[in-house]
Amino acid sequence: MLELRPNCELCDRDLPPDSAQARICSYECTFCVDCVENELSGVCPNCGGNLVPRPIRPKTEWRKGTGLGNHPAGTRRRTNGYTPEDRRALREKLKDVAPSDR
Repeated sequence: MLELRPNCELCDRDLPPDSAQARICSYECTFCVDCVENELSGVCPNCGGNLVPRPIRPKTEWRKGTGLGNHPAGTRRRTNGYTPEDRRALREKLKDVAPSDR
């Protein structure tokens, strides 16, 4: 089950569970679309994976036991611990490498 982290780990922008602006990697590292496109070039600065749109969990319990009421979004805010130089180095190394080849 996705954690649905509440913020961009780079700029700390709020990313509520229904945000179409959230991007995640396979480890659920979470960033806003602006940071992904303008700072990260689609490369997760934590793992080097690609960043894709985060699914939106339905607000309504369309099927028994589903929806945000049963599985609320995460509340723990996170920040990226790498320096801008570290992020830039990994981005430059991987930005032209296809995600399937990373």
